Amino acid sequence: MLFSPGSDEIYKESLALHAKHHGKLEIRSKVPLKTQYDLSRAYTPGVAEVCRQIMKDRNLAYKYTLKANTIAIVTDGSAVLGLGNIGGTAGIPVMEGKAILFKKFAGIDAFPICFESYETDFVDQVRNIAPVFGGINLEDIAAPKCFEVEDALQDIGIPVMHDDQHGTAVVVLAALLNACKVTGRKFEDVNIVISGAGAAGFSIARILKCIGYDPNVCTMVNDIVVCDKKGIIHRSREGLYSNKYKFILGEETNRNNKSGSLADAMVGADVLIGVSAPNIVTEDMIRSMSRDPIVFAMANPVAEILPDAAKHAGAAVVGTGRSDFPNQINNVLAFPGIFRGALDACATKISDEMKIAAAHAIADYIPKPHREKILPSILDKGVTRAVARAVAAAAEQCGCMRKIT
Repeated sequence: MLFSPGSDEIYKESLALHAKHHGKLEIRSKVPLKTQYDLSRAYTPGVAEVCRQIMKDRNLAYKYTLKANTIAIVTDGSAVLGLGNIGGTAGIPVMEGKAILFKKFAGIDAFPICFESYETDFVDQVRNIAPVFGGINLEDIAAPKCFEVEDALQDIGIPVMHDDQHGTAVVVLAALLNACKVTGRKFEDVNIVISGAGAAGFSIARILKCIGYDPNVCTMVNDIVVCDKKGIIHRSREGLYSNKYKFILGEETNRNNKSGSLADAMVGADVLIGVSAPNIVTEDMIRSMSRDPIVFAMANPVAEILPDAAKHAGAAVVGTGRSDFPNQINNVLAFPGIFRGALDACATKISDEMKIAAAHAIADYIPKPHREKILPSILDKGVTRAVARAVAAAAEQCGCMRKIT
């Protein structure tokens, strides 16, 4: 059954579901504890030998403990869904939901770690919980802190990824690869407008323009113009230096130094990628784009422009973030497989090569894309397996795989 955005009925049913089960997660033992012998093997005295072996070689934690298949879903609750800064406690239900997605699609045990505030030593706190986990999924942390936290944690020896950034960017890249096939465009020739310069917008721009990526593994589009609430980001814009990440966008995108509004940016563009706000794009704005434009209107639950309106204005391929329209562009297609592959490789990090490999695996999963199907269904578990294989292989090739004996 589908519910309209803001449906009171689904909210009531969700409250009842969570109240009935006291949340959505539980912990179960993998081993029996019926006898004294069971207890001696699982706990004391037998467990002491396991500890001694790991003390000699910490990598053996992947062999002998839950580290091999467990990730932390870490948030401070500062940017939860469309609710804003609601704090870590109020964010627990969303993190629980993310955890059951990991379990459902990738067989990964994930657990919410929700901090109420990171104003002092959030990065150090995350470092200190890292030993038990094989990876860390940063979730619902507001920009620009999300960039800073992720960057600061890249040296802890396990994969750390802010899914709102990179999961979204990977799926957008996959969708664009197939949309270009449908419309007969060369990927490297397209000109793109991105509406939204937050975590998702910044990361999408990076992966499509290869900002910070190895050019040997990343193919860049012709140009990107990024817009925020003030309009087009360009290198001459006043105040740009106060935001490191928008300054990067100003330097690395918009090579013609365009200025103006989102409407101005869209004139003649091949692609619109919206990760911003509802109902800010009109049919006339779509008509101003190049012939047969590609429109990914991903604001949720209400898109920048609804698919029917975009198609009526001439859009050849339309994607949204919603499940009740064709071409759902959702990071569920990416993050379970990326972390599954990273865990299978006992990876030390999630590299550029692994992200690019994930995007191509998603795109290649649809051998003959068409305007109503450029991406697989998020419910297709085969996608997770395909992405995991590609990511694990990329981890080995780029030297991120940890060999466990």
